[in-house]
Amino acid sequence: MDQKPSFPVFPMYFRGLLLLAGMYTVAWSAFFKWFGPTLLAWLAMDLPANEGLTSNYYGTFGLIIGVVIFVSAFYPVSWIKLILAGIVGKLILTLWFSIGYLPELGWNKRTAFHILFNEILWMVPLALIFFRAKAVKEYLEKSENT
Repeated sequence: MDQKPSFPVFPMYFRGLLLLAGMYTVAWSAFFKWFGPTLLAWLAMDLPANEGLTSNYYGTFGLIIGVVIFVSAFYPVSWIKLILAGIVGKLILTLWFSIGYLPELGWNKRTAFHILFNEILWMVPLALIFFRAKAVKEYLEKSENT
């Protein structure tokens, strides 16, 4: 007896998580773009200011990644590449912060919070959503061919 595999469900709260991840990324990136020196001083826990440290490009890139993640929530199965671009973007933001800012700011509770909770932690639900959207897309493509 030929059984069809069960349909992989893409729950609505995954879309909500994509929207939330996008807005969260946009918010933090806006802080870096428009309040960069103040935010960097806060992240450094008020150590002597690093005058040459700028966060305008970092914030701009983060804004773009946040919008990409946000937009991917509208058609997550069709726009699966946007979810993947968001994951790669979050990875780039993590590496950029780790290499570009962490040596100057130092490892402390604020920089650890930013790296762990604002960048790395969001990659876990984004990856789960990506794999579920991929499973749904593959199932739909396979169903069309049969």
